[in-house]
Amino acid sequence: MGQEQEHLVNTKVERTLDLVSHLPKEIISVTFENRGTKSARYYDYCVEPQHVNDVGYVGAIVRGKNSGDQTNLPIKQETTDKTKGTIYRIELPNDLRSSQTITLEIEVVHINALRMLPTEIVQHERQLVLYKTNAYYYSKYSTQTQKTIVTLPTDRAESYTQTPKPVAKNEQTITYGPYENVAALTRNEISLHYENNNPFLTVNNMKRWIEVSHWGNIAVEETIEMYHSGAKLKGPFSRLDFQRQQNSYSAVKTFKTSLPAAAKDIYYRDEIGNVSTSSVREMHDQVEIEIRPRFPLYGGWNTYYVLGYNVPSYQYLFNKGNQYILKMRLIDHVYDDQLLEQVTIKIVLPEYVHNIEFYPSMHDTDIKRLRNEKHYTYLDTIGRSVIVITKRNALFQHIQDFEIHYTFDKIMLLHEPMLIICSLFGLFCFVIILNRLNFSINHEENNEIRIRIKGIWNQLMEHNIKRTSFYQKLDELLNTFKTNKDLKIYNEQRKKFENELKRIEQNFNNLQTKIKADSVETAEKIAEFQQLDAEQRKITQLLCGNTEKLVNGKIKKQAHGDEEQNLRLKIRDINTRISTILNQY
Repeated sequence: MGQEQEHLVNTKVERTLDLVSHLPKEIISVTFENRGTKSARYYDYCVEPQHVNDVGYVGAIVRGKNSGDQTNLPIKQETTDKTKGTIYRIELPNDLRSSQTITLEIEVVHINALRMLPTEIVQHERQLVLYKTNAYYYSKYSTQTQKTIVTLPTDRAESYTQTPKPVAKNEQTITYGPYENVAALTRNEISLHYENNNPFLTVNNMKRWIEVSHWGNIAVEETIEMYHSGAKLKGPFSRLDFQRQQNSYSAVKTFKTSLPAAAKDIYYRDEIGNVSTSSVREMHDQVEIEIRPRFPLYGGWNTYYVLGYNVPSYQYLFNKGNQYILKMRLIDHVYDDQLLEQVTIKIVLPEYVHNIEFYPSMHDTDIKRLRNEKHYTYLDTIGRSVIVITKRNALFQHIQDFEIHYTFDKIMLLHEPMLIICSLFGLFCFVIILNRLNFSINHEENNEIRIRIKGIWNQLMEHNIKRTSFYQKLDELLNTFKTNKDLKIYNEQRKKFENELKRIEQNFNNLQTKIKADSVETAEKIAEFQQLDAEQRKITQLLCGNTEKLVNGKIKKQAHGDEEQNLRLKIRDINTRISTILNQY
């Protein structure tokens, strides 16, 4: 491959170690020279054994006056040696010929590398952490000159290693070096014990759902489980002290999430419901959401929430004929210095797509694609294809675009509208046909019976009207008798009314007999009606007897009034029950 790496020499190394957040970051500017006779194609970056398992990201670009291309260089992780560490092989943009020099800027992010010391703190206590690293730039090549600059969150350092000399501290920075002529793979461990109250947030599980529609919309929803990975809270939590003193240094009260500038219909909720304490700010190149959990997060505490939004598909979905390309971010910016331990992304494509191909970012090789799934929603017939992707330890540097290429016949856009039209048309036809069909065996006979029952019931209503009028006339007769006390006229008229009521009763009996053959239920209703009518006649007779006693002076007027009121209440109740029976038909 035209490489003689053993002849490379680091002529100048400037290493900046940023310990401000919970993710230690190294920016290493390396200028090296090829002192061999053959061209070199690669540069090997070494990770010392103690940091092999906490490297979350390694990236490299070319630095220099004439370097216009600032894209990341291809990097491949080689085998790990327990004594020498891990090698990341960086591919140079061109062969580095003999005596040529080049400057690389290598970015390294470490995860879970800080140790809480102490591991537990009370509510108002400051958070202290311990970090161990190498004072020298760890390299398989010898280094002529180098220095390391450590940046702390504050100027409060409990302790720090003060060798190898020279070591200088100036407020928030500690400078180790410069050191001259450092041999390859040299190690000298240093410890830094310092205060760090910045948010120690970690997402232990994130599920990202992207649903693509050819009708102009892409829906995105993220389900996030998050915890505070700093020093655990010791003792009880006091809400009063938290609000009054505002000295909970390590508590996370709020954080900011960045969404695409075209995001709309944003929602933020948890298991209880919508969280109204959040706020949205639209900016030129993004939409910023201030996420404020229902309670502050202390060490060991966790929270859960769902964040969703819509974006127009024309910004991310491109096509030429029936060939489509979806180009989107794999993950969003959840919060500053984010660490997503486990991410599952599911991309739901429209129904009837085929020839699906997934292309992750060329610089992100730690993506695992699982077997496709099927998702069914409204009006789906064969189901929608779901691309399932997982990734571990996703950082801010992993916010990069992916591409999905697929084929979709545009004629299938009419599938769902035609499905609705055909379904409605079929339903209308079914109702029309059902209305015109007769499923009754004795349809005509049943109609005749219903007509006869209706006719008899109409006659019953007419006889009831006559019956009611005779009872009203009888009431008028009683009132007249109280006034004129003419017994002869009273007896003649009363006898006449009673004879008419008997004829009406006979008519009721005849109607009951006629209807009994057609409807037993209706006959029973008429019998119940007759029973109530008989009760009313008896009460009317008592009413007449009570009036006669008043006229003959056998009872007093007060006793007569009380008895008459009681009897008329009974008559009113009977009439109500009769009306209920008649209104049933």
